[in-house]
Amino acid sequence: MEENVRQELKALEMMVLNWKQSYLESATPEGNNDFLLEEFQEEIGTYLSPYLRRLLQCEHLTQQEAEEFLGSCYGQVDDLERLIRELETPPAQPGVWQKLILKTKLVWQEQGRFFT
Repeated sequence: MEENVRQELKALEMMVLNWKQSYLESATPEGNNDFLLEEFQEEIGTYLSPYLRRLLQCEHLTQQEAEEFLGSCYGQVDDLERLIRELETPPAQPGVWQKLILKTKLVWQEQGRFFT
């Protein structure tokens, strides 16, 4: 692959990451964010797929390179989905007992005892 094609793919990758960040910023903790994933996936299909197909037709990319790049772009959709699900269901906060055990461990460590 030529250097100018590598730079072009790097620019496209940055564009996809910027789209992903924009969609993540639009997500809400209340849910109903599936449309963001659909729109992100649609943007990749609408704008990147034809461009990569043209690079392939002009023999600037091999079939394998085009598939790998497009696969990594769609992988960003999967990552966005994971990030949105984390936003919608934040990790549980430790309960009273977990906090008490943690404080006990810290006190024992300060006193030179080991807590197992």
